[in-house]
Amino acid sequence: MSTRKRAAFATQLALGALSSGLLFLSACSSVEPAKPRPTSARAAAMMDTPQIMRGTISSEAFIVGYAEAGTPGYQPLVVQGYGLVIELNGTGSRDIGPDLRAHMLAEMRKGGIGVETTGFGWLSPDDMLNSEDTAVVVVQGIVPQAATKGTRFDIRVMPVPGSSTTSLEGGLLYTTDLHPDLNIGRRTGDTFSIAQAKGDIFINPFSEPGAAGVTSVNRTVGRILNGGIVTRDMPMKMRLFNPNHTRAGMLVGAINTRYPRERGMRGPTARGESDESIEITIPPSFADRIDEFVDLLLHTTIRQANPESVAMSVRRILENNPSAEMARDAMLRWVALGTKSLSIIRDLYDHAEDRPRNAAIIAGAKLGDALAVPKLAASARDGPTADRIVAIQLLRDMGLNPLVTKTLRELVSDPEIGIRLEAYEALALRRDPVIRQMLVDEKFLVDIVDSTGAPIIYVTQIGSPRIALFGIEQTISTPVTMQAWSNRFMLKADADADQIEVYYRPLESQQGFITQVNPDLPEFIRFLGHTSTVDNPEPGLGLSYGETVGLLYQICSTDYVKADFKAQQDRIQAIIAAQREGQTLVERPEFADETEMDRFLPTPELPATTPGTPPAAPAAGQNGRPGPAGDAATGRSGS
Repeated sequence: MSTRKRAAFATQLALGALSSGLLFLSACSSVEPAKPRPTSARAAAMMDTPQIMRGTISSEAFIVGYAEAGTPGYQPLVVQGYGLVIELNGTGSRDIGPDLRAHMLAEMRKGGIGVETTGFGWLSPDDMLNSEDTAVVVVQGIVPQAATKGTRFDIRVMPVPGSSTTSLEGGLLYTTDLHPDLNIGRRTGDTFSIAQAKGDIFINPFSEPGAAGVTSVNRTVGRILNGGIVTRDMPMKMRLFNPNHTRAGMLVGAINTRYPRERGMRGPTARGESDESIEITIPPSFADRIDEFVDLLLHTTIRQANPESVAMSVRRILENNPSAEMARDAMLRWVALGTKSLSIIRDLYDHAEDRPRNAAIIAGAKLGDALAVPKLAASARDGPTADRIVAIQLLRDMGLNPLVTKTLRELVSDPEIGIRLEAYEALALRRDPVIRQMLVDEKFLVDIVDSTGAPIIYVTQIGSPRIALFGIEQTISTPVTMQAWSNRFMLKADADADQIEVYYRPLESQQGFITQVNPDLPEFIRFLGHTSTVDNPEPGLGLSYGETVGLLYQICSTDYVKADFKAQQDRIQAIIAAQREGQTLVERPEFADETEMDRFLPTPELPATTPGTPPAAPAAGQNGRPGPAGDAATGRSGS
C-alpha cells in the first residue's frame, strides 16, 4: 500500500503491555464525533478536556465530518460515473436506455469525440456507442476523506445493468468524470466532478482470456490500478466549541506555524472563515497520511513557545497515569511538538514501564531519531507478527541508517510470509539496491528480491502493478510440457535445455507462431509483457499485466516454477461495501479469496435500460488486457 496506506501511522496500533511493546494504539479512534458541548462559556468546554490535552487544538475545536480509517465513523467518499470503454474485441454492447444514451452523447461531444481536431474526429459519438467494440460502464472509486488534488486511487468498472456486454477484457476506459452519485439529470449546481478515471482495465488474472463459459469467472468486472485522480482539493472544516475571533486567530496561527504552506498549495494550511469555522487543507507531504495529519493537528500545542517545557509536562502526566489512552496522547503530543521534544523523551526508551517506553520509542521513530532504531530493530525481529509489522513500518520511514537496512534485508528471508512482504515493501519504498527493478514496456514493474527464504512470486492488485520475485534462482524447470488458454499458449523443452519453445496464438488471430525463450524467470516475464517495435525489436508477446500474471499462476500451479504464488488482496470492492455496511476492514491478510470477496459487491442504483425494467445486479469477478488506444483529451490514457 500506499506511501503505504495500510496502517503507516501508529494510530492504527493497540496500546497495551505486549511482548514487543509496539502494538499499542488501535483501541482508540483518533478523531471521534464531536460530543455536544455547552457554548455559553469556554470554561465549560475546558472541563471536558483531559489534563494531557490542555492547551491543544482539540481543547478548542473539533473536525467536522471526519473519522479515522478503520473506525465506525469512517466514511470515505464513494465516487461514481458513467464511462465508455473502447478497444473491445466485439464483446461490447449498444444496449443502453434513452436517457443514459443522451447523457453519454453529450459527455462524448464535450470530450471531443466527433471533432476533427481530436483523436476520435473520424468517428461520431453515435457510431461509437453503436459499436460492439465499446461498452457503457459504471465506474466506481473510493476518494479518501480530505483528499488533495492529484491523489490517486484504484477504480472498479462494470457494465451498466441490462447491458449485453460479455467482456471488458482488452478494454480501455475513456476519461470519465466521477461524482458522489450517478444521477444523470444533475442540477446545474451539482455538475462539478470530484475526480476523473481512465486507463487500461485489469481483469481477474486467474481466468482464461477470451474463454467463454468459465465457471465462477466474470470478465465484465475489472479494475484500473491507480486509474482515478482527485481533481480538486477537498478541505476539512474545523469548528470552535466557543466562537471567538481571537481564539480562531490563535488556532490559525498555531496551525500555520507548525504546518507551513508547502509547494503546490494554493493557500495556507489553515484559513479562518469566521469566528467559529476554519478551513484546513492537507499539506502535500501528508497527502497519503491524512489520518496521521489529523491526529497531529488535534494534538498540536496552540502556544508554540518553549516546546521542551510542554514535552516535560506531558511526560510527567504520563508517568503519573500510564494508561493506554494517556500513552497514545503523549506520543502524538511529542510528535506534534517536533524534534525539540526528543531531549525530553530519549531516556524513556529504557523506561521500566511498557507504556511510557513504547510511547517514547514510537514518537522518537516518527521524529526520525536514530537512537530509536535499535529498539525497533529488536521488535521487528522478535515477538508477535502484528508487533513486528508495526516495527517494520516505523523502520521503513526512518532516514538512512545501516541498522535499518540490515534489519529489513534480513527480514525479506524471514520464515513468516507476511513479514517478508512487509519488509520487501519497506525496502522498495526506500529504493534499496537489494531489490533490482525491471520495467516492462511501462506496463508493470518486476522486482527481483535478493532473498534466501523459500521462493515466492508476489503480485499486486492495488496501486502500481508489480511482480515481486523472492529468490535469485527462479527459472522454469525442464523438461516442460504445458498448455494454457485452450492451447493458445504452450511451453515445451527437453531436460537441461538452454531454451524453451513457446507457441502463442493471439486471441484475434487464426494463426500462431513459435519462438525460443530464455528459461530465466525475469527474462521470461519480460518476454511475456514486451511488445516488439522498430525501436525495440526484442521478441515478446505484448501481454497485459493481468495476462502475464495469469500465465505465471498457471506455470506455478503445474510446478514448472518452484515458488509459492501470492496475490495481493483486491480491496476496492470490500472498501465500497464496508463503507456502505458500516464494517471495519482488516489491513492484512493478503491473499483473500476473491470469490468470497465478491459477495460484498454493491449493486448500484442505476436507471434501467428500458422503462419498467428493474436494474440487474452486477455479477462478480475480474481479468484484463490493455490495448493501444487514444484519449481525445490527452492522446493516451492509462497512467
